[in-house]
Amino acid sequence: MRGLTRRPLFFRKLTNLLVQIFSILTLCVAVGGMLWILCTIFWHGWQTLSWGFLTNPSKPYGIPDAGIANALLGTFLITLCAAVLTIPPALLAGVYLAEFGKKGALPQALRFCANIMMGMPSIIVGLFVYTILVVPTGCFSGFAGSVALGIIMFPVIMRTTEDMLLMVPDSLRESGLALGMTRARATVCIVCRAAKNGLVTGILLSIARVSGETAPLLFTALFCDQWPTHFFTQPTASAPVLMTEYAANSPFEQMHQAAWGAALVILAVVLTINILTRVIFREKKHAN
Repeated sequence: MRGLTRRPLFFRKLTNLLVQIFSILTLCVAVGGMLWILCTIFWHGWQTLSWGFLTNPSKPYGIPDAGIANALLGTFLITLCAAVLTIPPALLAGVYLAEFGKKGALPQALRFCANIMMGMPSIIVGLFVYTILVVPTGCFSGFAGSVALGIIMFPVIMRTTEDMLLMVPDSLRESGLALGMTRARATVCIVCRAAKNGLVTGILLSIARVSGETAPLLFTALFCDQWPTHFFTQPTASAPVLMTEYAANSPFEQMHQAAWGAALVILAVVLTINILTRVIFREKKHAN
């Protein structure tokens, strides 16, 4: 064709080689940085690990037999409560956007607000919950921390659910409707089941998103050296806040080592959850 010029083969091969080298270098930087972080946490944290460290509650500096058990339990309760409050409505919102509200002013507004919330600094969410929940009740609590984490989780689950359901072929929807199913039943029994792996992935991503959040908990759950026996009315310990307090606000090396140990435990829990989830779904896939 006239007007088209072909570059010499040498320059095309050179461009391809440069792009490959750049891609490999960026991959090495990303993987190397991740391995550096993992090795650093393991190197500083494994020396602190012991049975007493995992089963005893945190204590002020100088008191023997201190641990992080209350912070781990508090983190579990706060995250569990946030998941219970957030996952059902977020999944329903994602189903609505994907199946019943693809067009219109309201769905577009919901998507726009979700995109803004996903990029919102978490400290703003903490201040918001502090204003509407902590100030009126007059007390910090683990429940307030769960509300803050739930607000952060909601847009992640909603948008991931919408994206996963939109990837399901329309032929599956049409087959369900052809069998006489209602739109709602076809969505729940066919479409959601077909996208279940993606839905679980979205939930895990949201949990990973909030598992290390510290700023919202500083304004809502705060911290204490006690077991979380009054989850709704008193400050509740959590591992992220414990690490922040010990690493940044304590001059004692013993507290710094405890922070490294807590970081290693949280890292191990998150990796275990992700690996087990992949293994379980892989086995189910092969079984089917």
